Amino acid sequence: MGGCRVLGQAWGGWRRGLGIRATPTAAGFGTKARHQLQRRGSFPGLLRPGTFSREELVDVLRAAVVDRKGPLVTLNKPQGLPVTGKPGELTLLSVLPELSRSLGLGEQELQVVRASGKEASGLVLLSSCPQTASRLQKFFAHSQRARRPTATYCAVTDGIPVTSEGKIQAALKLEHIDGVNLVVPVQSPSRKDIMEGVKRTLSHFRVVATGSGCALVQLQPLTVFPNQLQAHMALQLCPVLGDHTYSARVGTVLGQRFLLPVESTKPQRQVLDEALLGRLCLTASQAARLPLHLHLHCLRLPGTRPRDPPTELLAPLPSYFSRTLQCLGLHYQ
Repeated sequence: MGGCRVLGQAWGGWRRGLGIRATPTAAGFGTKARHQLQRRGSFPGLLRPGTFSREELVDVLRAAVVDRKGPLVTLNKPQGLPVTGKPGELTLLSVLPELSRSLGLGEQELQVVRASGKEASGLVLLSSCPQTASRLQKFFAHSQRARRPTATYCAVTDGIPVTSEGKIQAALKLEHIDGVNLVVPVQSPSRKDIMEGVKRTLSHFRVVATGSGCALVQLQPLTVFPNQLQAHMALQLCPVLGDHTYSARVGTVLGQRFLLPVESTKPQRQVLDEALLGRLCLTASQAARLPLHLHLHCLRLPGTRPRDPPTELLAPLPSYFSRTLQCLGLHYQ
């Protein structure tokens, strides 16, 4: 419990809005870890599930640590790494004991406080102190009830939203279709639908830059639902680049986009037009392996004392994400 005694020090390091920053090209990974990631695919900084041993994954995660303050450890998670999974699967949770030991925490095993999903990259907040973890989780839960955003994602979208800023509201449910759990929108949900698992979801978006028919968008989920942001952007007819699940719901005829019926649309590899493939310097087969361009870039944490303003944690973009921005002429300040 020694880590719990420096709780004030942990949060004090982020006072006055100080953010965690790293060299953008490094994306939070050391040289050895970058080589391990790069040699496994065409997209630098991408983790391919099933290609790492436990020891290699621990090395990658240790190199992905962007900050340590008291009991808190912050990682910049590579895309494709699941946080949880089935017994026997290699996940972030499954290697936390080894990661804790490699970071010199001894018996103080890390636990997950907040994390991006499997297909997204970005911030993972860990704590070796149960009391600290509990306090932070209560802060996140209270912020969610008050509709105050605590997480900001960066996304590149295939298509440009009609408005530069706004909110996306949709009732969503999970359906098991052809052996896969998929998010399905529900029109005008009834009270019975809500009782049976349909959830009213809400996200805020802001377009940061546009170019080549794509957009760099900041997304702030105000509710929590699996794949909420991907589903929301597909409903806006602007699927996230590298979304090989929900992008198939967007059809195009004579340059006009429209939503296809969910019941007749199965997940498939995202199809990009020739002009966009050219800007990205990708072949169609390479584009079929394009990683999801959704990155948990910023987390807001409570201040050190109750009246202190929230502070921020920041995670640099993955190398492949930065490369895409450069190819498309999108600039992120």
